[in-house]
Amino acid sequence: MKIRTLFLSFFLVYSCLPLNAQRAEIYTTSEQLPWQKTRIKVQKYAESNADIIVSEFQEQVIDGFGGCFNELGWDALTLLSEKQRKTILEELFGPDGVRYTFCRLPIGANDYARDWYSFNECPDDFEMKNFSIERDKTGLIPYIKAALAIQPDLKLWASPWSPPVWMKTTRHYATAPGDHNDFTKENEVAGDHFIQKPEYLKAYTLYLSKFINAYKENGIDISLLQFQNEPYTKHQWPNCSWTPQAMANFIGKYLGPVFSEKHPDVDLWFGTFNCNKMEDLKCVMENADASEYIRGIGLQWEGKDVVADIHREYPTMKLMQTENECGSGTFDWAAAEHTFDLLKIYLNGGVNSYMYWNMVLADDGASSWGWKQNTMIRIDSQTKEVIYTPEFYLMKHLSHFVRRGACKLKVLNGDDVLAFKNLDNQIVILCANKDKKEREVRIACKGYVINIKLAPKTFNTITL
Repeated sequence: MKIRTLFLSFFLVYSCLPLNAQRAEIYTTSEQLPWQKTRIKVQKYAESNADIIVSEFQEQVIDGFGGCFNELGWDALTLLSEKQRKTILEELFGPDGVRYTFCRLPIGANDYARDWYSFNECPDDFEMKNFSIERDKTGLIPYIKAALAIQPDLKLWASPWSPPVWMKTTRHYATAPGDHNDFTKENEVAGDHFIQKPEYLKAYTLYLSKFINAYKENGIDISLLQFQNEPYTKHQWPNCSWTPQAMANFIGKYLGPVFSEKHPDVDLWFGTFNCNKMEDLKCVMENADASEYIRGIGLQWEGKDVVADIHREYPTMKLMQTENECGSGTFDWAAAEHTFDLLKIYLNGGVNSYMYWNMVLADDGASSWGWKQNTMIRIDSQTKEVIYTPEFYLMKHLSHFVRRGACKLKVLNGDDVLAFKNLDNQIVILCANKDKKEREVRIACKGYVINIKLAPKTFNTITL
């Protein structure tokens, strides 16, 4: 009799699941208790009302999630034993971890390099005879190869923060003075910081082309290039300002034609665009020469203000959130909730991919130019303790489940929720409870309903 009762109970629970579903589960992370898995009950949808309604309307295709490979991240990892290092990389790229599949790397120095460098600091070397990526063999290349050993299908894209200083009107890697550089007010110029002369534009195209080839020779394929990080930013770390007209000219008359011929397998994107002026974006996107070569748009920071407008204006254009807002080294739950809000803005705005910034850092997360920033995994350089921050778990709640090729599903009702459908028809629902008290939530999806209680201050992933 007991066996019959158990069988009937099992049948009643699982007969309520969609025919193509194997199970319904919820994964929950709170500040005190990360990554708890519970089986949940699914019932036939009997009423029209629900707190969250996930429709079957498919929106954009998801190309992947990832972070950025930076020198200081590798330096943090090398503080640990080989076994500890491999464990962290498995957590980021392995099948039981975050499962990142689409990551970024800098071309030359960025603010999380050890210090300023480029691949050619020999003035007036327009033929790039002195081009070399030897510096990257000490940090970025082993970091990337360690990730590829775990996730060989990892897709990579790249962007420079600054060209070699001899190519700039300022003759300096930075765009503003600060307490961590020797840039002065006398160096400041308005408009383009890159010298807009044909011989310099040709040389920079060659520089970027040689970067693609050099990495390929080292066993690393770059599939996508965005030629300038944050052209609207002026800071004391490596950067370079470009006007929209100059960017359109460079893509349309120099970079595009050369890459089309020599690197047809490398997509050129306009980015990373850190501006909320649609007229500036249109100046590039609707330039007759540049538009022929642009395959996508990368957005960060102020780009969040216009991502939905851009998606409406260019509905067939691929979009990417290129750099998660980095915070101030708090490593706390509030930072994770802010990142969740950014995920909602960008994914509801139409992006196909989303990039976290630093995946691993040591101690207080300070850059070489003094800005303390957040990270997914923090390493104490003294004790060698490894700390997985709330943002690590938030990104795992999304990237572990939502596979490349999934479609975002439109949510008809409910706040603080995102939903996706994988290629195997699995439904993934990510929802947060930002309240300090428990919330009872009724979720409706595909003719079925789930009644659950969301614990206070939690991220929750439901798989159907």
